[in-house]
Amino acid sequence: MTLASTDARLDDYDRKILRELRRDGRISNQKLAERIGLSPTPCWNRVRALEKAGVITDYVAILDQRALGLPDTVIIEVTLDHHDDNMLERFGQALAALPEVMEAFLVTGEYDYLIKVAVAGTEGYERFLRTKLYKLPGIRHSRSTFALRCMKRVHSVEP
Repeated sequence: MTLASTDARLDDYDRKILRELRRDGRISNQKLAERIGLSPTPCWNRVRALEKAGVITDYVAILDQRALGLPDTVIIEVTLDHHDDNMLERFGQALAALPEVMEAFLVTGEYDYLIKVAVAGTEGYERFLRTKLYKLPGIRHSRSTFALRCMKRVHSVEP
């Protein structure tokens, strides 16, 4: 059954659609329909149903950070002084406002946040730390790791 039905489970066609769109979000409906073995109208209806159901949340352009002058990725672990709701909210909002931050997670374990940042070398990273990250409220401790090479990068899970 398709997601458009009352069952709300993904069937094989839905999964094929999602895999193709995951590879190429700009694919035409005609080409998508050919690749998954449906005619264009049912294919279009399924895509719209997947969007309406929130399975497809957005379509984006993925930019090359190297071409933008930010070739290095740093993973930063941050511990906060306090863990009350207000502090977590303020820190999370401040992180989201920093353009260098590509991803930020509130996590369990030794650290409170895991942050993925794009920078231009160690000088760019030092500048990010001094002028942006360390100006945020509540940081007690941080630890950083430079990524040497990306082994895998996907932007959503495989359906």
